[in-house]
Amino acid sequence: MSQPNNLAVYIVSDAIGQSAVNIARSALSQFPDLDYIIKDYTFISELDEIDEIIEALKNEEKKSIVLHTFSNPEMAHYLDRESQGVCEESYDILTPIVDRISNIVEVKPNAQSGIVNRRLDSNYFSRIEALEFAVKHDDGKEPKGFLEADIVILGISRTSKTPLSIFLANNNFKVANLPLVPESDLPEEIWQVDPKRIIGLTNDVAILTEIRKERMISYGMNPETYYSNTNRIEAEIYYAEKLYKQLGCKVINVANKSIEETAGNIISYLNERGLMDISSLNK
Repeated sequence: MSQPNNLAVYIVSDAIGQSAVNIARSALSQFPDLDYIIKDYTFISELDEIDEIIEALKNEEKKSIVLHTFSNPEMAHYLDRESQGVCEESYDILTPIVDRISNIVEVKPNAQSGIVNRRLDSNYFSRIEALEFAVKHDDGKEPKGFLEADIVILGISRTSKTPLSIFLANNNFKVANLPLVPESDLPEEIWQVDPKRIIGLTNDVAILTEIRKERMISYGMNPETYYSNTNRIEAEIYYAEKLYKQLGCKVINVANKSIEETAGNIISYLNERGLMDISSLNK
């Protein structure tokens, strides 16, 4: 039987979901004695994915509430309907506001999911600063920057470190990344970084092999090289994962994940641990 001071908050979104997370945390902060957990489900685009969330709710031991931000009204209505009697409340954060704005300005919303482009404001300059930081500290340049970064990304070659860093920087995070090579020494600063702020990227051997072969082809080179050799890649992955275990950091397998999805996982991970104020996040 669930306890009255226990609550599971399910955040469901067709994008990164941080608007709902921010609202949930602001509301939950008003209940200091409440034992709660936030479970976020981001980039939900299919009804069967909602069905899986409903199943999770059915097995939830705590009292539960769902907060969702779907740009597609059909997805929102489906979640509200299917969650009736399964959780205590399912609340659509986005649609009432969008509808109200639509009524006021007499313009229909475009119902597109994703991060909204915002007008030029103070956040714009914060993003520029974060982007400059990411470029300056890309590929292990200026290791002292690891100590200043909000997020430090580690990974072997072709695990999307740079595009991920730029995406996160565009959302106001100062990100530094470091390529991992078994034969190279690690900067001393890595061991001084809070492991909760370090993200270790990995990938499946077969997928990484194909990516590296395609990279060689794009350079007009023979795809069968030491760089794309399966045994070599296995050794690199083993080295990286052993390092991640030593560091005690978060590990994400980027196989078949978009940059946006990986970024969403990282932001949710950091937010769940209350490691930073993300009120200025580019929603």
